[in-house]
Amino acid sequence: MSAIFGTITPPYNGYGGLTQNGLTAFVTNIIKTLIVLGGVFAFVNLIIAGWQYLASNGDPKATAAAWSRIYMSIIGLVIMVASFIIAAIMGKLLFGDYMYILQPRIYGPGSAGP
Repeated sequence: MSAIFGTITPPYNGYGGLTQNGLTAFVTNIIKTLIVLGGVFAFVNLIIAGWQYLASNGDPKATAAAWSRIYMSIIGLVIMVASFIIAAIMGKLLFGDYMYILQPRIYGPGSAGP
């Protein structure tokens, strides 16, 4: 019987440990998902803060609260971007590869190693 969509290879090597594509890919996907969710949250927060600013009608307290929310959203976005930049720079300085920290590799029994 031929496979219609292909075959699935389990992420386990001969010694029962996870290969590079298993645990590493899982952790990388979790981190990417959290970053995307943080970006979406910051974007929605900016929209809500803009709406608050428009609806403040010149009330100083409401305007200050809206600007505070805008600043915090922008600071959160800057911190997320800066964390990637710092991780890439540290990876290049310490290991000679920009993606060393951003895409970790797990070596175990049966794997080729560095």
